[in-house]
Amino acid sequence: MKKLITSKLLGPQALERSQGVRAKEVERFYSNLLDTAMKKESVEISEEAMKLVNNSICHMIMGRSCSRENSEAERVRGLVKKTDSLGKKLFLAAILRKPLKKIGISLFKKELTDVSSKFDEVLEKILVENKEKLDQEHQQDTDMMDKLLEACRDENADYKITRDHIKSLFVDLFVAGTDTSTHSIQWIMAEIINNSYILKRLREEIDSVVGKTRLIQETDLPNLPYLQAIVKEGLRLHPPVPFVLRTFEERCMIGEFCIPEKTTLLVNGYAMMRDPEYWDDPQEFKPERFLTSSRSSKKDEIRDEVLKFIPFGSGRRGCPGANLGYVFVGTAIGVMVQCFDLKIKGDKVNMNEAAGAMTLSMAHPLKCTLVPRTLIPLTSI
Repeated sequence: MKKLITSKLLGPQALERSQGVRAKEVERFYSNLLDTAMKKESVEISEEAMKLVNNSICHMIMGRSCSRENSEAERVRGLVKKTDSLGKKLFLAAILRKPLKKIGISLFKKELTDVSSKFDEVLEKILVENKEKLDQEHQQDTDMMDKLLEACRDENADYKITRDHIKSLFVDLFVAGTDTSTHSIQWIMAEIINNSYILKRLREEIDSVVGKTRLIQETDLPNLPYLQAIVKEGLRLHPPVPFVLRTFEERCMIGEFCIPEKTTLLVNGYAMMRDPEYWDDPQEFKPERFLTSSRSSKKDEIRDEVLKFIPFGSGRRGCPGANLGYVFVGTAIGVMVQCFDLKIKGDKVNMNEAAGAMTLSMAHPLKCTLVPRTLIPLTSI
């Protein structure tokens, strides 16, 4: 499974092959925002961001976006939200070790079963459609789902993959990829709105590199260092998953403390990335701290930054979708800044955090009225 995810979805070569897929979804994202702007209606940034990320993941996995005609897309997004809400309860139960963990699972069994059965219904329908496509077209697999279905039917495979394995994997990808990127986009956009000088500098950079006659693309991101710095600073202040659980595989010593085998470790990435011992003005949104020109290039300092900047975890257990997450967040922020002025009620966005969420979310969703800066012709939708 891990090899397939890398080769077909999240590895560098896989991401390069699927650039066209994401470009289409970015154009659809812009088109939806423009339609709302023309109607002079307010837009909830997290809702539009979730559509972009969710449709992109669907398209990358199975070669098409979730269907809007039969409410398939809305069902998947709704299930992702329910899973996140339920996951935080189980997360807290897991922290309180085995007795309460067992109680927690029994307490939420009905909710777990309900979400699981609904996910199973949606994904089974998708699997059947893809299997029929493979049988009819008699062609080599073209996306990740096709590859998994081929492996599922291979009776001589070293490791047998079942349909339940495939569905479980897709649930993980939807939940892990959609909610985290969606909240990151919303947080960073709120920080940009609250800091007019950052918005001005970013817009100047995008206009200089991309221009005003075409839409920003993910291939532009390496040439937009200030946008990259803004994304990193947003992830530092508002990490999508503030806490990470790990388990010690063997007994070890940390300083003077003996850590028994199978001890659960809770890593507080949120606190680490706001620690004044490691960050200057840690509570301030300062993208400049991530610009190469403002930092030393000494290897020791670069290594220290890797250890203290952990929005996606670190090491072998770090998030395998980190590169894709940077792409989603960077392109979404780029499109909104390049193409629209964003108007809010009041002078500043309320930056209060929601209590008790698995992912770090805003207590008050960001709502804006969009005013088009320029009309960009679309090519693929």
